[in-house]
Amino acid sequence: MASPRPLYVVIGAVVIIIVILAALYAGGLLRPQASVQYLGSPSGYEAFVPNGQTVNYNGQTDPVGDLILNNGTTLHDVIWDGQYASTIINSHNQIVQLNSQFVGQTDPVNNQPYVPLQDLYVIKGQVPVEQATINGQTYYVIEANKINPADIAGFYTYDKWVSNFVAAMNTPGTYAAGLPGNSPVFQWTNTTGTVAYQTLLYQHYIRGFFGRYVLVPPKEIIVPYGVNTNIAGSSFNNYIFVNQSYPSS
Repeated sequence: MASPRPLYVVIGAVVIIIVILAALYAGGLLRPQASVQYLGSPSGYEAFVPNGQTVNYNGQTDPVGDLILNNGTTLHDVIWDGQYASTIINSHNQIVQLNSQFVGQTDPVNNQPYVPLQDLYVIKGQVPVEQATINGQTYYVIEANKINPADIAGFYTYDKWVSNFVAAMNTPGTYAAGLPGNSPVFQWTNTTGTVAYQTLLYQHYIRGFFGRYVLVPPKEIIVPYGVNTNIAGSSFNNYIFVNQSYPSS
């Protein structure tokens, strides 16, 4: 009677191969590679806006949100994968925590209620994106490791003005300015005055956050904002290290 050992060896080898193939597939090495497309303008600014959700993609926890293109088009269900993913998650969580603490309270300078602020991550130039399906949901995936770190920077502003912020950055003639401590803007009894002061308030609670800045488009409808220096690419130095005040003297 023939020994069954060779059969066991063959079965064992097949099992090992199956396990190896399954591991490679799970790691994405055997999956069909989605083609990368580049969205936006080579000379424009695009922004990723996290919404607080996360997904596991390629073994990493990544933030989910919207992608606002330079022309104002907004894509939903977008994953930021690669460099700065954990920094974005952490920064967004801190913004949400401060919103829960302060929104509804009163700005002591202009006596108006505080409003929710939102963090956003601006990319200079086109954004490398591919599509992926996770648990039946189709996402756009930003391939952040394909972006030069110098072309990424974090900011925060009033959540309803995020699109205004991106539009202002893409408007020729827009410049960034700082608000001196005695700026009359802080006393304006409107949302602009509130957000200007609130960006300054939040910097005392989140390491690397600095407020008291404004974008000044040609029509002078200013957009107050703060900077997240934990993600501060050199392409954005004009928005991070401002050398003029508003209003100009």
